[in-house]
Amino acid sequence: QVQLVESGGGLVRAGGSLRLSCAASINSFTLKSMGWFRQAPGKLRELVAIIPTGGTVHYADSVKGRFTISRDDAKNSVYLQMNSLQDEDTAVYFCYADFRELPRNYWGQGTQVTVAS
Repeated sequence: QVQLVESGGGLVRAGGSLRLSCAASINSFTLKSMGWFRQAPGKLRELVAIIPTGGTVHYADSVKGRFTISRDDAKNSVYLQMNSLQDEDTAVYFCYADFRELPRNYWGQGTQVTVAS
């Protein structure tokens, strides 16, 4: 029905950059928000950045100035450009989407980002 597929994770040195992509198969549903969350080992899943349709982008304080979220509605896709990566950014990153017609949120399978010192 709805499927989110992430790509772009990997291993990078501290100070480096990565770009995550997420493509959504949404049938005829209407996207509300798309975004990125992350979960580090032993920690709860946390918001990284979210971009609502026609709304204001929100970033976690820890990534402001380093990460940039963008969205291409023609492709039903959301991207996360991550610069100046730090050890603390190591986590599994999950794509997120919600829809006007559907009561639940949707998640991708997750992509590992590992930052090595």
